[in-house]
Amino acid sequence: MTPIPDSPRTQFVAQSDAAARFLVGVDGGGTGTRVRLADLQGRVLGQGDAGPSALGQGAEQAWRHIQQALQVAAQQAGLADLAPRDCAIGLGLSGATVPKQAADFLGRQPGYALLALDGDGFTTVLGAHAGQPGAVVAAGTGSVGEVLRRDGSRFCAGGWGWIGGDEGSGAWLGLKAVRHACQAMDGRVPASSLAQAVWAVAGASTDAMLAWGALAGQHAYASLAPLVFDSADSDPIAAGFVAEAVGELEKLAQALDPEGSLPLALCGSVAVRLAPDFSATLRARCVSPLGDSADGGLHLVRSALQRKAS
Repeated sequence: MTPIPDSPRTQFVAQSDAAARFLVGVDGGGTGTRVRLADLQGRVLGQGDAGPSALGQGAEQAWRHIQQALQVAAQQAGLADLAPRDCAIGLGLSGATVPKQAADFLGRQPGYALLALDGDGFTTVLGAHAGQPGAVVAAGTGSVGEVLRRDGSRFCAGGWGWIGGDEGSGAWLGLKAVRHACQAMDGRVPASSLAQAVWAVAGASTDAMLAWGALAGQHAYASLAPLVFDSADSDPIAAGFVAEAVGELEKLAQALDPEGSLPLALCGSVAVRLAPDFSATLRARCVSPLGDSADGGLHLVRSALQRKAS
């Protein structure tokens, strides 16, 4: 395994009196959490899934879902009594690059022998390219682009959050769909099939739409993205939103690697769905991901253990 260069974005917490016997890789986003349990050589022993662990939704929830998913993975591995002090854990979490959110999360860590925390964009790069240089454009609930360059440096584009950024993501598409549905309800624009599909979910009256919006978060808006895709063949408004999403994700890819010299992996349900609509030049650079963000978490923590031992 090629050691991953030190990065100021990766945060570490170590327990001096604990020695890890197992590795845990975590992929945590706004929709769900995936945990992969492995031995110290990286052989996968079990996997578990749970609810969202994006740090913008709260550190307490994130740890609860991580622990739930790890419990499932441990049971698969026949390790029902697995304790945190027996594990080194590498986490790629949405929101981990926000200092306050990361500090709150790390302050609640339940005693892992070694913890390495970074954003899910970086662990997605590590997983997609097996720790080697490459770029990733990831778009699911949110969106982010990240690259690990050949000189060991890294760069991130996007990932500014679902309200002010995350262009091309599911939540971004959902926001655009709701805004369009609100305008159609006012009579400012014609009521397209997309607007009607949104009303069927959020309510077909002003009061219902306001009540839905008052409770909706990132996941709720992202859940509307399939309505945009389903309407795109017959609704020019929806088709325009899809085309905008393609353009936004292509801009991410260009910002990451202007020369186009590195392999590019597309990750996340929205990016994969939009891949056939990308330009021929961009498609020619695309490679199939070798692994996912949970695999990247394993790469991250194995590299940290190697540095600690050297």
